[in-house]
Amino acid sequence: MPENVSVAYRGANYAIGQGPQFYGIWHAAAPQAPPLEWWPLTPEGWTGAWARFASIEVPGTIAPVTQQPVFQQPMTQQPMTAGTASQAPAATATMSGPDPARATRTSRIAAAILGLGVVLGIVGLFPSYVAGASLASQGSNLVSHVIYLAGWSLSAVLIALGGTRLRAGALFGAGVSAVTFGFFVADAGTPISGGAHLMGAGLVLSILGWLACTAGVGLALRTRLSATAGFGGNGLVSGRGLASRRGRISSHDVVPIATFVLAALGAAIAFAPSWDRFTLRTASGASQVITAGNAFANPGPVILGNVLVMVAIVAVVIASVTVRPRRLGAALAAGAIVPMVAQAVSAIVQISSAASPQQFGVTPAQANQIGLRITTGLTPMFWVFCAFLATLIMLCVWLVLAQEPPAPQQASPYGVGQYSVAPAEAADAGASTGVTAGPGVTAGPAAVAGPGADYTDATRRQPGAD
Repeated sequence: MPENVSVAYRGANYAIGQGPQFYGIWHAAAPQAPPLEWWPLTPEGWTGAWARFASIEVPGTIAPVTQQPVFQQPMTQQPMTAGTASQAPAATATMSGPDPARATRTSRIAAAILGLGVVLGIVGLFPSYVAGASLASQGSNLVSHVIYLAGWSLSAVLIALGGTRLRAGALFGAGVSAVTFGFFVADAGTPISGGAHLMGAGLVLSILGWLACTAGVGLALRTRLSATAGFGGNGLVSGRGLASRRGRISSHDVVPIATFVLAALGAAIAFAPSWDRFTLRTASGASQVITAGNAFANPGPVILGNVLVMVAIVAVVIASVTVRPRRLGAALAAGAIVPMVAQAVSAIVQISSAASPQQFGVTPAQANQIGLRITTGLTPMFWVFCAFLATLIMLCVWLVLAQEPPAPQQASPYGVGQYSVAPAEAADAGASTGVTAGPGVTAGPAAVAGPGADYTDATRRQPGAD
């Protein structure tokens, strides 16, 4: 081990540590060789290095090299020059490496809490929900709640899988919870305004399920931040570390991002007017059109819930366009879109069922006497809402597929050819388990494109390379 290199964690194949002006990943069998990949000596650099290390190492084999893996990290980044090592600033801060076992255990607990919330939500489908009717007996309400639960279930699975999926699953679940909060407030608003006797056990269980799912998502988000940062010994992300999860918006992205936000605003506005349309016709030819479902034609607590839904849609979409990598922003936005898709499906299910004359104050006997016929449909505003929703979905796909802006290229901590390693020596160093540089990572001379590749300068990868 060179004197200017310290290893903090080691796994079955690789080791992660600090060089004179960089964080790096080495073959565990050859820490004296040049690093396979390196990152700048900054909080963001450690976050990227740890995420890469955890993704390529055999799960369950990562362990600290010492009982207290603490090493010094400069708080400011010095300019790096090829083949030279900058002097570290005098001001330093102690940084403790993340505990992989603890992070894995906490993520499993988060997934279990989410699973408990889903179970409570499923049980809540069958008892009385509001005014003596259960969700299971109302097709339109049943389908929307089943879609919510499916979204949380997917979030729990992704969190349980860990790795890069953990944060995507947590953000997806956070989007679902943010929008459904308003729906549950609106549901609780009916018994709040009309009397506690209208509240059934199904509503209580469903709200408890939402609380459990949201708690699980929150724990998963904290676990991910702690596992990738690990600053200050308390697992919290520093201001600079949190800023690394945000990205600047390039000029090429202004139009699609503005469209994304405007589509969210349009969907929120189109959510408020009436969607359901009923046409009543009698045998004498008289007809009347009645619309229903206006978000503001309800008691105050219900209106509050609907307003919270509209605000959450816009707020989550705005937050999603600032998250980096963009695929994680897409996960957050997709989570918010799921409950809105559930509302659209619920409206279609509702109009597909026959309407009862009693909904309009007419008894079945009176309806037969006057030859009343009722046809159901959807208002134009519903289809406007669907158009905005489709736009949001397409822009979510754009977030996933859009090319990330290239990261600033970092100078190599080693001069070109300074530490050339022969193929035979690379094999002895464990080249069979070589890694490929990921997007935005500068791989050193020892980086390889796959198993058995030679360690030569020709294999050097640039930031953003495939």
